[in-house]
Amino acid sequence: MDSTVASLLSILGEARISETNVISWGSPVPSFGDASRSRVATLGLNPSNREFVDTSGIELNGESRRFHTLGSLGIARWSDARKSHVRLIVESCRAYFERNPYDAWFRQLDHIISGTEASYYDEAASACHLDLIPFATACKWTGLTPAQRSILLDMSMGALANLLRESPIQIIILNGRSVVERFQEMARADLCKQIMPDWSLRRGKDGVVAGYSYKGRVRVFADVKLRREILVLGFNHNIQSSFGVTNQIRTAIRNWIRDEVSEVGS
Repeated sequence: MDSTVASLLSILGEARISETNVISWGSPVPSFGDASRSRVATLGLNPSNREFVDTSGIELNGESRRFHTLGSLGIARWSDARKSHVRLIVESCRAYFERNPYDAWFRQLDHIISGTEASYYDEAASACHLDLIPFATACKWTGLTPAQRSILLDMSMGALANLLRESPIQIIILNGRSVVERFQEMARADLCKQIMPDWSLRRGKDGVVAGYSYKGRVRVFADVKLRREILVLGFNHNIQSSFGVTNQIRTAIRNWIRDEVSEVGS
């Protein structure tokens, strides 16, 4: 993953990155956990700013630190990064779940994938998390303009494609409608969409947000041919962000993923 990190650091040095609201002093995050050992990967949009700052917006330090920054590496700009700095960034990604993971976010997803006998937190059942965009932004994805989103996706897709090609990942779980839509665009794939009545969310007295599952297989991502076919499963509700996602719905999604993966393995 050293070459992936090096290429992402060069992106942080490009002028147009300043137009995107990226936390430019924070390192890129190509993976949460060790993608080189993972059979299952969940996929989100981009890292939370909480990976780098506390609730007051102050940079995490000491035992609270999750990823490296310019300050923690003792360099003034990313163009100053050497191989030793790249290795430190890579190691912070691989060992993420062994230190101070953002459990309020990842524990819910870990439950979703638990039916596949994979986990972020168990070395013997290795899973990782990836993002379409490996750069944290100061605001949420919904706070970015369409132009900013487009720039970030364009700058990031090559790195994710190469990471997928070089990894042993066999199953990708897409977390939320926005991720599903962007993934389909980048993979040029039409996933099979199916309504799931048990996943419906209540909105007020009479309102309902329907639940949908997505399923397909990909061999190409961002015009990069992968070394194998990858099973892709997704759902339209964002597990952490969608209002009204109950434990019952989370368990129903978990069981659907378990059954789809079991069917492939049988």
